[in-house]
Amino acid sequence: MDAAKTRNFVETTWDRSILPALEEYIRIENLSPDFDSGWDARGEMERAVQLAARWIDSRGVKGLTWEVVRLAGRTPLLFIEIAGDSEETVLLYGHLDKQPPMEGWSEGLGPFTPVVREGKLYGRGGADDGYAVFAAVTAVQALQKQGIPHGRCVILVECCEESGSVDLPDYIEKLADRIGQPELIVCLDSGCGNYEQLWLTTSLRGMAAGTLRVRILKEGVHSGDASGVVPSSFRILRQLLQRLEDAATGRILPMDLHVEVPAERLEQAHRSAGILGGTTWTKFPFVEGACPVVEDFKELILNRTWRPQLAVTGADGMPSVADAGNVLRPDTAVKLSLRLPPTLDAKAATVFVKRLLEEEPPYGSSVEFRTETEANGWNSPPLKRWLESSLESASIEFFGKGLCTMGEGGSIPFMAMLGQKFPRAQFLITGVLGPNANAHGPNEFLEIATVKKLTCCVAAVLADHLSPSIP
Repeated sequence: MDAAKTRNFVETTWDRSILPALEEYIRIENLSPDFDSGWDARGEMERAVQLAARWIDSRGVKGLTWEVVRLAGRTPLLFIEIAGDSEETVLLYGHLDKQPPMEGWSEGLGPFTPVVREGKLYGRGGADDGYAVFAAVTAVQALQKQGIPHGRCVILVECCEESGSVDLPDYIEKLADRIGQPELIVCLDSGCGNYEQLWLTTSLRGMAAGTLRVRILKEGVHSGDASGVVPSSFRILRQLLQRLEDAATGRILPMDLHVEVPAERLEQAHRSAGILGGTTWTKFPFVEGACPVVEDFKELILNRTWRPQLAVTGADGMPSVADAGNVLRPDTAVKLSLRLPPTLDAKAATVFVKRLLEEEPPYGSSVEFRTETEANGWNSPPLKRWLESSLESASIEFFGKGLCTMGEGGSIPFMAMLGQKFPRAQFLITGVLGPNANAHGPNEFLEIATVKKLTCCVAAVLADHLSPSIP
């Protein structure tokens, strides 16, 4: 592959074609079903799918066909197939659904207002993960423009990833014959430690999420009358959470929720810590004077990739500060998001957490943990020599630095399912969510120079997949 020609084609396509389409995509308020129960009636998801389809049609990619596949009661799935010079199959993945807008966007920015500023495209969904379908198609077309052989490519673009990909297994089953048996799976929905080199995701954490509710009274009562007699539902909730988490350190206490970290992943964390240094934590918008949970960079990486961690992401039963009266409230509920080690069984972990929180409720209170999400994590199989060599060469060619490998703290729910279904496949899991990109939060952005380089790297791997220089 001629690297200069690839770079020129990819950069031109991004500037002239993809960025205008992505800006239009950012304007579409296509929230994932968990955040918009009326998604089907509103039609925003359909707008996003049709936008992607129109763009694909405009590119004139040789051998490309597409179809919007629909199952009753499910979000749509865009199925793209590009005929190859071999029946060896590559499966590429992206998603079009978005997280909620969130508050706190900087002046002049907004979740559905595309803005290019200092080489970054701001707006919800551009980096997570609207760019993926455009990058995948462009990577294949870059090879076609040079007459370079590539395998048969199947691109799946779902619309339910931010809701746990609950619709995807049914589509995988329905389309099994059309998908075939991929030798390489490319997922463009992950992160990068920096914007200076190619990052390969080697593991993803699982998740157990649900709502913990504590009820002690049938109705609220005067706090002056009841405090000291009636235990606060909030204090009971704190007691229950202490069964799960050490409040002083954040460590998850039950060993049933931990695993032994593989030696290879420990070494990867060590190397990544040396590369990233203080950016392991300074990439987050800490308030002035705040610090991370520990100072050791390697430990921070392991905390966010291989160790269970708890976050309270929502609450019910508490009025706003402005509306709070002198009332001892009857109940308190919090949404718990427990990230799990990549190799831990999520179903067993969820059962364990539910029993841990519900048994022997303090003061005989009513305690319920209602499970909402359980998703297994994923640990990458060893890389074949050709893929490792291809990734290293591509990173050096297009980024100017060698490949980096590291686990990610987030979850891509269907990865474990694909790993089980296609046990012989190799995996290229990567993405553009680097420092301050802030997926799911305010000021989400796509780093434009990085996504161009990443697209070139995917093209290089697709070329090497069919004709590897190293077996």
